Amino acid sequence: MGHLRILCIWLMGLLIALAPVASPQGHAQMLPGTSTTAQDAPLTLPDPLTPEAANALLSRLSDADVRALLLDQLNTQAAESAVEVDQAVNDFLFHATSGAVQSITVPIERLPVLFTKQGEAFSTFYAKIGGFSGLLTLLGYMAVVFGIAAAAELLFRRLTRDWQILPPADADNLTLRETIQLLTQRLTTQVVAVVVFVLVARAVGFAILPDTFLPITQLIGIYLIGFPRFMLAVAFFFFAPLNPEYRLLNVNTPAAKAFCYHQFWLAFLLGFSAAIVVFNQNNGVAPGETRLAFWLNLALHIYLIVIFWRYRDDGVMMMRGADPDVTPMEERIARSYPYMNIAMFVIVWWVINIVVSYENFELLASAPHYKTMLLLMFAPAMDTAIRGLVRHLTPAMTGEGSVAERAYYATKRAYIRIGRVVIFAIVVLSIAEFWGMSATAIATAGVGARFAASIIEFLIIMSIGYLLYEAVSLIINRKLAAEMTASGIDPDTADVGGDGGGAGGSRLSTVLPLILLVARSFIVVLFLLLGLSNIGVDTTPLLAGASIVGLAIGFGAQKLVTDVVSGVFFLVDDAFRTGEYVEVEGTMGTVEKISIRSMQLRHHKGPVHTIPYGEIPKVTNFSRDWVIMKLRFTVPFGTDPNKVKKIFKKIGQDMLEVEEFKDDFMQPFKSQGVLEVDDVGMVIRGKFMCKPGAQFMIRKEIFNRVNAAFEENGLEFARREVRVALPSHGNLEDLTPEDTAAISAAATQAAQEQAGTAQKDDR
Repeated sequence: MGHLRILCIWLMGLLIALAPVASPQGHAQMLPGTSTTAQDAPLTLPDPLTPEAANALLSRLSDADVRALLLDQLNTQAAESAVEVDQAVNDFLFHATSGAVQSITVPIERLPVLFTKQGEAFSTFYAKIGGFSGLLTLLGYMAVVFGIAAAAELLFRRLTRDWQILPPADADNLTLRETIQLLTQRLTTQVVAVVVFVLVARAVGFAILPDTFLPITQLIGIYLIGFPRFMLAVAFFFFAPLNPEYRLLNVNTPAAKAFCYHQFWLAFLLGFSAAIVVFNQNNGVAPGETRLAFWLNLALHIYLIVIFWRYRDDGVMMMRGADPDVTPMEERIARSYPYMNIAMFVIVWWVINIVVSYENFELLASAPHYKTMLLLMFAPAMDTAIRGLVRHLTPAMTGEGSVAERAYYATKRAYIRIGRVVIFAIVVLSIAEFWGMSATAIATAGVGARFAASIIEFLIIMSIGYLLYEAVSLIINRKLAAEMTASGIDPDTADVGGDGGGAGGSRLSTVLPLILLVARSFIVVLFLLLGLSNIGVDTTPLLAGASIVGLAIGFGAQKLVTDVVSGVFFLVDDAFRTGEYVEVEGTMGTVEKISIRSMQLRHHKGPVHTIPYGEIPKVTNFSRDWVIMKLRFTVPFGTDPNKVKKIFKKIGQDMLEVEEFKDDFMQPFKSQGVLEVDDVGMVIRGKFMCKPGAQFMIRKEIFNRVNAAFEENGLEFARREVRVALPSHGNLEDLTPEDTAAISAAATQAAQEQAGTAQKDDR
């Protein structure tokens, strides 16, 4: 009891020390007590609340008083925190709905003010420049300034004409590097030409323009001439409307020209929006007073929606790209690309209204919404660049066959996915930077901003995890394909349904699939937990649940543990590999698949046997290193064995010269002499040693050659016959029906015994 009191006193003292100082009137607190004095005169916190006063107060309290006071403080703080969260959530919901709607209705209500104030701005400017004569003078000055700037730009283009890189004669077969080199050279020339125009105009303006004419001339030169031309140069880089052979994006020429045209006017509208805001400020009209920015922003979004709706088919073609290897998912994304952009324009427009409802005009001053839309609209260009780079950076196909082709294709797709994840991460980080979601800003942001920041961090974590997932898969799959190609394993050309016994894969090709499975599972679980923890999900119950499940498995599934441990030691001992023909307690087949707890054997007649590792007492491997095949030939009594030996030796020498089999032999086919003598004839055995998997085709060819050689040399094979002796019958015509039936039954039984022996041999 004493320890509990000391702990409660310590916690109470900490809370009191952290609590705000209570005033005599408004913050006096009733303290529960058990004594008569406490009931008659309620306890109040000392004022001022010093550590000495707190200790003196706590020394007079009972354990019940301490508990009650501690619970009261905790409940008060929890209630205040809940109220703060509720207020922040309600505030965000208000700005996301009613506040955003007010951001729309207010500009509509201020339309008369817009026209009045805009007229006042023009009147102020008109009076400032000196009326009609001043306007004519301004136009004359601008003609001189922009004329000199245009002449300087023309001179620059003439001087740099020899610096241009001429396209090769075969312009239709340009490599990506040559195409980008030509387009970059042209983009650089055009951008530098625009910069020369703006700088010369600025210098001439400072030199000859009066102070009243200089601001408007700068606005027109930078925002209405320089910026649209710069964006047009960027559009020419991607669309190349006049040079289809240089075009990076997969669009036809009319669509390329249309996109360049609209990009110029979009840039002009953006430049006009920025220029008119500065113009109004210079002439006594504040931006928030007329809400002109709302209408300009609305016009821009409507313009974008119309463009993407009108050219939606061309947008689909552009997103799909020219690469013929388009997956179904890429096809679906390409078809939804125009509609996703339209939805994005609507969402960004609504987000702008939310920001305006917060009156956070400083955030919109850097135009994050326009940067976001511009970045997302250029997604096809970034995707096309990734595909083009992958086509040139993917290593050449190693080996031949379907395995090498699939490995090359998988590598190519993996590089594309990795590139897309990197671009996705860059886009997310850029958008977060546009909207001021830095670490410092997040720390002081509201609930909405913190939630958005958490989502962005979650996406970044998932991107890193997926990047690592793809990198591990790429490395292991490439190594696995190289091992399979080196060992000559090709699932498409494998002898499915054959006799088995072929050579297996390497040790790495057997273990790598398991390593890949474990690595992928670890990455998925780790980064999923990190991502969920980042967005505020408590992962402790998940980890505790996994521990409980693991404990239950440990106690209730000892057999599973036995299987897993046995499998580990089988793999360490290199007892079998995928593709090898093995026997496990009478079950034979090719190792088709291995998992953590079992192996699958494909019998040469088709059935698949799944065998847990814990049930394998021993493994007989028929495909390791080399195979000896022994063949039996039965010849009639009186056949010369030496003659047969010479025939076998010649066949063995001839087989070594056959292109199909010469690399598979380790020892040629030769005779082993007479093995035994049975009731049919002499059994002569021959043998050869070869690589695993080639023995059956070699055996088939040897049988054909032996048969032909015997016929050529007048030799025959002994035939198994069933003879029935009839000692009591000298003449077959004297046989009764009963005798005939008995003879037939005996012959049938003998034939069945021979058939049974043949079936056993076939197994």
